[in-house]
Amino acid sequence: QVQLVESGGGLVHPGGSLTLSCVGSGIALSLRKLGWYRQAPGEQREVVATITGNNTTYPDSVKGRFAIFRDNAKNTVHLQMNSLKPEDTAVYYCYAAGFSRDYWGQGTQVSVSP
Repeated sequence: QVQLVESGGGLVHPGGSLTLSCVGSGIALSLRKLGWYRQAPGEQREVVATITGNNTTYPDSVKGRFAIFRDNAKNTVHLQMNSLKPEDTAVYYCYAAGFSRDYWGQGTQVSVSP
């Protein structure tokens, strides 16, 4: 069965950094569209990064601060987050596009607070 298992969330002060990781099982991530999404309480889920092959996209809210990258040997996709702000606080989910359905991780909490 396909699983996406996330790790790396936690509590950090403004200006700090975190790296999230998502390990795929039962699915090869190298040729899939992958992404990271986040959802804050009371808000809609929003995309923060995507990667398809070597192409990446970011919304303006995180551009220049976040970076998504794959480690194909470890079948893992990461989200490097720098210069974190309180408004980055959310549950972060990794995503992989399947051929007949999409897959999501369980979510990992990122909290940015003074």
